[in-house]
Amino acid sequence: MLAVLVVSLISFVGVFTLAIKEDRLKKWLLSLVSFSAGALLGDVFIHILPEMAEGGWPEYAGYYLLFGILTFFILEKFVFWHHSHSEHDESVHSYTYLSLVSDGLHNLIDGMIIAGAFLVSPALGLATTLAVVFHEIPQEIGNFAVLVHGGFSRTKALFYNFVSALTAFLGAILVLVFMSGFEGAPSFLLSFSAASFIYIAMSDLIPQLHKEQNKKTAAWHLLWFVLGVFTMWCLILLE
Repeated sequence: MLAVLVVSLISFVGVFTLAIKEDRLKKWLLSLVSFSAGALLGDVFIHILPEMAEGGWPEYAGYYLLFGILTFFILEKFVFWHHSHSEHDESVHSYTYLSLVSDGLHNLIDGMIIAGAFLVSPALGLATTLAVVFHEIPQEIGNFAVLVHGGFSRTKALFYNFVSALTAFLGAILVLVFMSGFEGAPSFLLSFSAASFIYIAMSDLIPQLHKEQNKKTAAWHLLWFVLGVFTMWCLILLE
């Protein structure tokens, strides 16, 4: 619950952007996107999948992964859950409240993922929490920008962004109450979280980085990506 609280408080990250010029914010936002993409993939391949393999690779792990990726594809296509960090035009005004609902669904799943990881081990729970934190920072800044651009005041955007973040507690409670005693639940949740991290990194974050044409800036983004992976590797020392 403490981990979920920390993740939820990231919804207030928009307050730190108020004094930052738009061009500078955009520059650092892409660096955070690079770092979070590396952290997400690092958590999958350094922590989650090896953890599943240690207990004997589940027979249906491949199906779980495929189901997770398909689920997130459907959510993004039909529920407009889109973690885009690009700019939005004025038509976003009608999308503002739907964006909050979509973000609430995303945070619900984040809570489930974190709780499922802690059911396996505290170390994996910590690694997964950090991975979620790293991708939440640029995502929440982007969502804050959408709300403000859609017509909310900055104060109202911060408030409603935090309210949508509280659904993470519901997700964690659902897992702890209904799935902690269900044999095989951790394997399913770990596969589901791995699928979500892979999908977010590969379909939303990395494509944003491919838009950068300047080789020097692209190299800088690569450095941040590697740093994200390296951070996840360093967490092995805590296990």
